[in-house]
Amino acid sequence: MSRPVPKPGILDIAPYVPGKSGAGMHGRVFKLSANEAALGPSPKAVEAFSRTAAGLEIYPDGSARLMREAIGRAFDIDPANVVCGVGSGELLHTIANIYLGPGDEAIHTTHGFLLYPIATMSNGATNVVAPETNFTADVDAILKAVTPRTKIVWLANPNNPTGTYVTAAEVRRLRKNLPPQTLLVLDAAYADFCSNADYEAGIELVKETDNTVMARTFSKIHGLAAVRLGFIFGPSHLIDVVNRVRDPFNSNGPAMQAAIASLADTEHYKAAQTHNEKWRAWLTDEISKLGLTVTPSAANFILIHFPTTLGKTAADADAFLTKRGLILRAVAAYKLPQALRLSVGTEEPNRLVVEALREFMGAA
Repeated sequence: MSRPVPKPGILDIAPYVPGKSGAGMHGRVFKLSANEAALGPSPKAVEAFSRTAAGLEIYPDGSARLMREAIGRAFDIDPANVVCGVGSGELLHTIANIYLGPGDEAIHTTHGFLLYPIATMSNGATNVVAPETNFTADVDAILKAVTPRTKIVWLANPNNPTGTYVTAAEVRRLRKNLPPQTLLVLDAAYADFCSNADYEAGIELVKETDNTVMARTFSKIHGLAAVRLGFIFGPSHLIDVVNRVRDPFNSNGPAMQAAIASLADTEHYKAAQTHNEKWRAWLTDEISKLGLTVTPSAANFILIHFPTTLGKTAADADAFLTKRGLILRAVAAYKLPQALRLSVGTEEPNRLVVEALREFMGAA
């Protein structure tokens, strides 16, 4: 039977599979699998979103001018060098659509975000994986993987799902030693959670170079995952091309109003940072006491490593926790079959997870 056939390579792509949501479960369920904001969105963002309900028949501003100006004020960047979109994921796909094609290569690291190979392979380009060191992107390994065909290097910093980060000095060394025609994409979705002095999200590097772009999202610390909004900050030539090919109204009005209000609510933003730092450290310490290894994290989640002992594996722990209404993220798709990712939650689920893991591990 004759029928439309996808481009070569499309059917080789492994579909992105989100974590469990708890759907179909009975009783109380705490979803700690999606790195969602523990404190939720700013009340001012909710109010701003609600005010838009009376005008849902009206198209949003296709240029996202007010949104870009708010981003410019918040990050001290030129709004003309910003493009907004349906989450940062849409914009990363757009970048791949523009710069990748058959015969090209794009590099990501072993445990990098699953969107990168999808965006690469959907354009007929070759996905190249650079090994990590201690679950952290290795600049030397990335540079070793570069060939004349390398068009993009994807770098999530901090990385999902490991929570590790590359220092500002190492990112600069990477950029300096990449070919000038290779675009460095810094995915800084979790930048708001990293307060380490040697970290930089990429803003200054974008300002100083002509071949670097930074992506950010409002889905994490701003708690606006449901309305899907993100942005990129890049050099003028890249922004010009992205604006030529993006959808005309790729940022919805209610989302932009909520995000503008959220950016202005610095008190809620700081409270979210403080909460995350406190409970990330607490979870890391308490779970480590149980004899489990936790990868040091600079994000709003931690990666817990389980033994291969029968009955104590990551899969066993996942099933044990799920029965108790505690939903974590299995990360076998990230080549981490013996680990679970735990999002930092509010106090109650955080304590319940530790209590459940103590029972699972048989600790006193």
